[in-house]
Amino acid sequence: MSIKTAIENKLTEAFSPERLDVVNESHLHAGHHHTERGHEEIFDGTGETHFRVRIVAAAFSGLSRIERHRAVNQVLSEELKRGVHALAIEPAAPGEKTRW
Repeated sequence: MSIKTAIENKLTEAFSPERLDVVNESHLHAGHHHTERGHEEIFDGTGETHFRVRIVAAAFSGLSRIERHRAVNQVLSEELKRGVHALAIEPAAPGEKTRW
């Protein structure tokens, strides 16, 4: 199973979102410096390491932006430990304005 699919499945199970978009943005980071296991290398942009999560869920109602981010990070803690280098999170509650 791809990391993107795992992220989608976990977020769907945890938050029952009315809208969810998980975008692999790894290719946008090609050429960036990346430190792994104590040595620096230039990232080639392949794989599944950088994601943007856009999610609208009732579970976020009444939560601050920080609380929403923490909730998503907690659900995806295993993916973050196993190779997801960057995770941009755009959470919203139903009825809130989004930029996407």
